[in-house]
Amino acid sequence: MLGIKSIGIYLPENRIDNVARAKEFDRSEDFIREKVGFVSLPRIDNLETTSDMCVKAWEDLQKRVCVDLADIECLVLCTQNPDNYGLPHTSAIIHEKIAAHTNMAVFDISLGCSGYVYSLNVVTSFMAANGMHKGLLFTADPYSKVIDPKDYVTDLIFGDGATCTYISDDPVYKAGKTLFATDGTKHRAIAVDGETGQLGMSGQDVFKFTMKVVPKQIAACLEANGLSKEDIDLVLLHQASRYIVDNMTKKLKFPADKVPFISQKTGNTVSSTIPMMLADQILDQHKHILLSGFGVGLSWATSILIKNMSEG
Repeated sequence: MLGIKSIGIYLPENRIDNVARAKEFDRSEDFIREKVGFVSLPRIDNLETTSDMCVKAWEDLQKRVCVDLADIECLVLCTQNPDNYGLPHTSAIIHEKIAAHTNMAVFDISLGCSGYVYSLNVVTSFMAANGMHKGLLFTADPYSKVIDPKDYVTDLIFGDGATCTYISDDPVYKAGKTLFATDGTKHRAIAVDGETGQLGMSGQDVFKFTMKVVPKQIAACLEANGLSKEDIDLVLLHQASRYIVDNMTKKLKFPADKVPFISQKTGNTVSSTIPMMLADQILDQHKHILLSGFGVGLSWATSILIKNMSEG
């Protein structure tokens, strides 16, 4: 049985005051606090790379749990903002920076907001198929590399951050049945312009898509796992914005206290939003945690984490 043992996180010290920044776009403080939800955003400096961020998440993981790098058989990075235009694969650069041994699988996965749910299943399945016992799953998507600073739709939303999940055969949580979906006909809703190299997003299109398809998948995932809403102790939705999380909570009809919005000071960190929230919940006594990531692609995925009752 493979699953999540612990999660390390990294947030840059450099921060953007989103309330002050909003005034430059003629947006109110209420707009930031009630709609966007992110009062400040962490941003990397010009010299910090995606691989640097991952190394710092790895260092935080080591403070949380004992990890012997000699035992690691698999190192995977989920990112759409790699070092050096993605050549070589950034996971290889991380591999060098943490001084890992050579006898391990090392590769990247290109996915955005649904990336953690997808990658968790890709990595655990890959490891299980090849008889592996210990692995590392990194997420890092510093969108500040591609944000247009004159576009409030993206500039007020995305923060930079990274996580490192320790995958173990002695996990705290294992994933149950997971559902995946993609509508590639809507890929233009969140995309980097090939000419300008800057990110554009149609917020209304993303919101409508999210409200239409994600609740259906969540209901189907509960059914696939033989669970009801009452069985779920915690719901961790991708932190796209407060407006989306609040409206999704109402549509799902989960108690609000089960669906936290806790990214006020981290922003939308894309593939890192779910593991960042999960990092501080990992030792709590939740029996079932529902994860749902949705966005770039447009892609969405939902899974149930099940507490390993024999852990420890």
